[in-house]
Amino acid sequence: MVLEVDNIELNFKHKRILSGIYVKAEMGSVTGILGGNGSGKSSLFNIIFGNLKPKYKLVRINGEPILKPLYKTGLVKYLPQYHFVPIGIKIRNIFKLFNVCWSDFVQSFETFEKYKNQKINKLSSGERRVVETYIILKSKSTITILDEPFSHIAPLYVETIINLICEEKERKIILISDHLYKHIIDSADQIYLLKNGTTKEINNLRNLEDYKYLNDGQLD
Repeated sequence: MVLEVDNIELNFKHKRILSGIYVKAEMGSVTGILGGNGSGKSSLFNIIFGNLKPKYKLVRINGEPILKPLYKTGLVKYLPQYHFVPIGIKIRNIFKLFNVCWSDFVQSFETFEKYKNQKINKLSSGERRVVETYIILKSKSTITILDEPFSHIAPLYVETIINLICEEKERKIILISDHLYKHIIDSADQIYLLKNGTTKEINNLRNLEDYKYLNDGQLD
């Protein structure tokens, strides 16, 4: 399966945020979106998901235009930047609601076993992010969008999450963005840089320095 997003134009109060966007993402690979703060990464993901309406957009799956918001197709799960799980819900019930296996989760994250009967707000911000990222990754979907999945997560858990992403890509289209660019480089098979409102496909990581997203020598 192939997802293509094309010809996106987004303006806020007469200021152009996105223009001439093109992104192609395929099942079997992870597509990373990099860009500076305020470059429009989250806006792009919200447009793809379907809860932000731009001036123009074209979304295609296997070459066929999708005329309704993608979230209405039932194909997509989206991890937003913010904590989306209501604070009063017990962790065990979150896994039931998303139809995700708790025992599989604690095999990957053993230290969370003690939290099963606690409410989500008893966890640290980073621990909540681990839970939220996991349930979105493991929920039934064909397309998974992850916005800042590594935010505040302890280094101990980062490698596990990257491995889970690599497992899930075999049966899903995965789009991912994070300000921690090294984690995107480690997990993505293809990368687009969002700069000046347009996307630039990165065929060589040195292009990130050429486009001034990274400083010269930062990849060394």
